[in-house]
Amino acid sequence: MTDPTSLPNFPPPPEEHPLRGRVLDALQDLQMSPDLDSAGDVKFTSRDQQLFVRCLKGGQVDIMRTFGQWKIADTVPGDMLTRLNACNDVTLGVNLVKAGIAAGNLVLSVEQVIAKNEDPKGKLQIATGLILQAVALWHKNAVSKSEREAALEAGEEPPVAQDEKGKTSQVGPWLSEGVRPRDEGDSA
Repeated sequence: MTDPTSLPNFPPPPEEHPLRGRVLDALQDLQMSPDLDSAGDVKFTSRDQQLFVRCLKGGQVDIMRTFGQWKIADTVPGDMLTRLNACNDVTLGVNLVKAGIAAGNLVLSVEQVIAKNEDPKGKLQIATGLILQAVALWHKNAVSKSEREAALEAGEEPPVAQDEKGKTSQVGPWLSEGVRPRDEGDSA
């Protein structure tokens, strides 16, 4: 027999279900084994990478910030300008993803607006895929930029890149390098 003075623990109605609970439910449905970390963020693993979701409560809508951070490997050149330019390329070239360097770590995040009764599953899948693609893009750009700069400083031809189909192309330029200088005959 149960205690008649105790109240049952019913979940809140869907229109009052907090975003963090909906995120936990969505990640559970996606079989990503979510859990809460010590800061109250939702943590989960996708493709062997640890990611997090921070839920920010708003007035009419909430914000879902999906993010991850990676220690930068020794194989990536240590030049901070090269690293930050690679972050800039990700931020400019990959819609939604913001990239930065903090305490020697690459930090990537995607922020999305979530309605009070919206299921965040689809947006979580999009954010997770974009972040994981952006990590690979950042690493490739940081290493390629360094190799290209070294070749140009040595007076050599810049290296060429080869895609999966064997097609080659010159490495760079990237978005962070700005506009190419115009010929003197060009007008504004």
